[in-house]
Amino acid sequence: MRIWTWLKVLIIGLLFFATGIYAMIASDWFQKKYLYPFLYQEAVYTYALEYDLNPFLVAGVIRTESKFIASALSPKGALGLMQIMPETGRWIAEQLEQKDFMIADLTDPDVNIRFGTWYLASLKKEFAGNEVLYLAAYNGGRGNVKQWMQRYGWSTDFDDIEQIPFKETREYVEKVLYNKKRYQELYGR
Repeated sequence: MRIWTWLKVLIIGLLFFATGIYAMIASDWFQKKYLYPFLYQEAVYTYALEYDLNPFLVAGVIRTESKFIASALSPKGALGLMQIMPETGRWIAEQLEQKDFMIADLTDPDVNIRFGTWYLASLKKEFAGNEVLYLAAYNGGRGNVKQWMQRYGWSTDFDDIEQIPFKETREYVEKVLYNKKRYQELYGR
């Protein structure tokens, strides 16, 4: 009989422990500190507002692209927080008339966020404000998205993420939109 008593105590103790761990992980404090940090908020808000973007969307892009690691380098060569390809960085620098631009500047958080938000805003304008389309273009390329629109008859009202033909881009758009929602919930109060 004693074994059953000890077993009950152990099970109840484990349940209380698991409940406590779950409560801690689900807490806003834990989520903000470990799962959804929002570094570089000043730059994100400054450039998001300057380029008419939702700052929580920008945070969602950064979390998805680099998890807020300024020195991030992708296997394909994209750099920084918003994972900008060197050629795209040069093109953005030309558009912004930044004559002293060097590729290494893309690892500077302020430059990377400014370039990334400008680029997102240009895609937002090109795709008539459709978040799904301009996020797909940010990840999969504007040319691919234009081809898909033409091939599949998508309009600027398109919202069926599951129809995006590239799995990586489809998953990317889903992640960014989910991250945007979490940043809004955690920091938008």
